[in-house]
Amino acid sequence: MTGPTVSAPRSTEPESSAGWTPTPALGRAVLLAGLLLVAGVLLGRVDLVVLAAPFALGTAYALRRRPTALPQVWITCAEDGPLVEGGEVSAAVAVGNPDTVDYDLVVVRSRVSPWLRITRAGFAGVEPVDAPPAAPTPPASGRGRSAADRPFVTSAPSGAAVDLELAGRALRWGRHPVGPAGARVAAAGGLLVSRAVITEPVPVRVYPRTEPFEAVEAMPRAAGLVGAHHSRRPGEGGELAGVRIFAPGDRLRRVDWRVSLRARQLHVAATLSDRDAEVVVLLDVLAEAGRSGGVDGAASVLDTTVRATAAIAEHYLHRGDRVSLLEYGPGARRLRPAAGRRQYLTVLEWLLDVRAEAAQHEPYDQVFGPQLLSSDALVVVLTPLLDERSAQMLARLARAGRFVVAVDTLPADLSPPKDRGWAEVAYRLWRLDRETMIGQLREHGVPVVRWAGAGSLDQVLRDVARLATAPRVGAR
Repeated sequence: MTGPTVSAPRSTEPESSAGWTPTPALGRAVLLAGLLLVAGVLLGRVDLVVLAAPFALGTAYALRRRPTALPQVWITCAEDGPLVEGGEVSAAVAVGNPDTVDYDLVVVRSRVSPWLRITRAGFAGVEPVDAPPAAPTPPASGRGRSAADRPFVTSAPSGAAVDLELAGRALRWGRHPVGPAGARVAAAGGLLVSRAVITEPVPVRVYPRTEPFEAVEAMPRAAGLVGAHHSRRPGEGGELAGVRIFAPGDRLRRVDWRVSLRARQLHVAATLSDRDAEVVVLLDVLAEAGRSGGVDGAASVLDTTVRATAAIAEHYLHRGDRVSLLEYGPGARRLRPAAGRRQYLTVLEWLLDVRAEAAQHEPYDQVFGPQLLSSDALVVVLTPLLDERSAQMLARLARAGRFVVAVDTLPADLSPPKDRGWAEVAYRLWRLDRETMIGQLREHGVPVVRWAGAGSLDQVLRDVARLATAPRVGAR
């Protein structure tokens, strides 16, 4: 993440002259000189021969040194550090001249992802061009015309390279390509032109912007030896949980003699287990809804899911807890649980490949095997609840005794369809059916909360922790 990303230069061998074709100017010059010479000879007019001489001599002089090598084109993307949504992005399209002949004209053009808003473009040493005024666009799109959306012209001396510098702003998370880029050059006074040389695009990694998130509540259970979040489960540790009556198996060093003397019955100091929390963030990628407007616009389901995942992972990983990621979808991707900054960077890299994809079969079994999901982990499910299978998955997790928190990622400002007829009525019925589904999940013990940044999960985690520490009644 500290070095630039460079595409391999494309060119042909310097010894080969293939790929160079005459321009219409060369054809016109040869045709005009030939006609004048033939007319002068046939008509016996010396003035026509004299008139043809400059065209013939000029063409011969321009072609005295013909180019043999095609230009080289490559793309360089500067990565001084992790690029986050809203950050400044810079790239360059370089055109190299490996020949011994100067290129009189170099025409360069490059495609750029619409999520990379290029505002300034120009060759090094030349005043960059600002983006032209864009046509009015809906506020949700966040995108306009790019300054790189046109050809750029310059010249290239022998054995040198020219750089088309692109600068702008990253609007959305993901892997956004710069390129493909192509160049055509003219040499020999514009009489010869090369074929187009095109290079492959280079992806620019844009990490999601982490929304503010802070959870002060402890985890319901934990299963490690490190971490800042102590378990709610009683056990050997250094955090005092209260005082209770002495029970067989308690150590004598835990006896609280002051309380015991006052109550005239042995009491011991109860502590919480010093074990770290394991957080499993489950991403429901069965459906997408809403229109993404980038970092400054509206957020779609995937935008909310990815940004919330990054915020939750950053919060718990920076406190020493272990975080793992799972996809509920046909791909069933998984990131193993780990802690530390390396895991956080891995989480960000993993999130760049999140895509919404419908599944024809039930992806439950291949995602939630007993070897993949710890029974003591807190499972945070980010789901829009657009698919009935998502609700069934949450109910299964709750019935299996998992500690589940469902985060609703459906945009609150999702607009109803504008079509006439029964579309609006169907939309209202779907909304009512979805609210009924959420109510049924809450009856099954699955808390459902809408993502709202800081403090989104505090009340829910408090309730889950209370359920985890409550005594359970077993059937005889």
